Amino acid sequence: MLAKKFFEFVYNKIDSAVVFARKQFAFSFLFFKRKFKKLKHFEFQRKIYTAGFSIGRKTDCVKMQAFFAKNIFKLNSVKSNILVRYIAKELLLYFLICFVFFFVVFFVNQILLLAETILKKRVPINSVLKLILYCLPNVISQSAPFATLVGFLMCLGRLVTDNEILIFRASGQRYSLILKSVLAMGLLISVFSFIMNDYFLPIGTLKYNRLFKQIIVSNPAIELESKSIKRMNDSTLVIGNVSKNNVSDIVLFDSEKDGVQRIIMAGNSDVKKSSTPGVIMQLDMNSPIVLSLDKSKTENYESISAEKLRLNIFEDSIISSSNGTSPREMTSWDLIKRIKKMKQENSSTKKRLNTFILECNKKFSVPFGSFFFALLAFPLALIFGKKDGQTLGLIFGIILSVLYWSATIIGQMFGIRGGYNGFWMMWTPNFVIGILGIILYIRLKKK
Repeated sequence: MLAKKFFEFVYNKIDSAVVFARKQFAFSFLFFKRKFKKLKHFEFQRKIYTAGFSIGRKTDCVKMQAFFAKNIFKLNSVKSNILVRYIAKELLLYFLICFVFFFVVFFVNQILLLAETILKKRVPINSVLKLILYCLPNVISQSAPFATLVGFLMCLGRLVTDNEILIFRASGQRYSLILKSVLAMGLLISVFSFIMNDYFLPIGTLKYNRLFKQIIVSNPAIELESKSIKRMNDSTLVIGNVSKNNVSDIVLFDSEKDGVQRIIMAGNSDVKKSSTPGVIMQLDMNSPIVLSLDKSKTENYESISAEKLRLNIFEDSIISSSNGTSPREMTSWDLIKRIKKMKQENSSTKKRLNTFILECNKKFSVPFGSFFFALLAFPLALIFGKKDGQTLGLIFGIILSVLYWSATIIGQMFGIRGGYNGFWMMWTPNFVIGILGIILYIRLKKK
């Protein structure tokens, strides 16, 4: 019931937005109607030119054949261009509406993520607005592929339901003409999304990380959440209740290179800023207990207790990008050069190299997912959109979007944690969608 109400709510909102947008773009439909009337005149002219071409062929007059053949070609191109422009306008209209929908969804999700760590810590509003601004390229690049899928499915589904595709076919147009329009729009959206993902996203990520680092330095308590576990390089921090700059209970597990496990426990600690370079925060612990255990000799341990203990937390233990530029902060060209350099020097681990390869492929696979979605949307809408195609397009689009998003996340997890090939982990969802689209298109052609 909840799913049904959700789909009805989303469908009503999008449908009302489509009606409003169609009224705003009414002139384009009037333009099409005028052009459609001209098609009748084109058919009459076609008959005259065809008859003239036949006479020229019978009389063996080459100039006459060339003249009438040229005019027939012009008539075909004019009629095709009118239909292509009409389909492109419809696809663009639905894409923009669905883009706004997904943009709002991802944008609200980003704000909620910031609210958990930033807003509740009373960070200055101008810093929060800057962080939101730096997140926009990521939101836009994520929204474009899903808006392409849902928008194209709803648009083509409406054209099928209203028998407009049938009219195109009856006028002598092939499916390939409509498919070219769909793929051209998908390619344009992919290029736009790639520019956002490859140029603006690294810039936004760099500025976001720098500003976030400044916020942490000015207010270290942001990194400490109540009743949470924070993993650092070789340490794990178990945190109790956090109130402003005070932590009720805290336990630190630290492993040293010589195999000694150190455990630091304190009942009450104060979080303070540090003026020492490289130290992001200081924990002033009250009544701490320090245990040192030798893993090779578990029966031996040392216990130290004190009234006060000051623990320094370094930047590189929290902000991983402080040691260098992360793959997300690079353009595709920078990533390709870095990967070649890493292979030549053979100085990086296989896992780190695969992370760079995965991020490089992600910069192409996610934006150009719009093209593969367009390839799938065309036959899928024409096959299943005969009855209430707009609603079915919305349902299929959302389901496929969730599946694609899940496959992308799983691919990233297997690539980064499991060490699987980054190329296949990022491109497999697109290849599956593309193959499915080709199979459905062949089935459509056979009908």
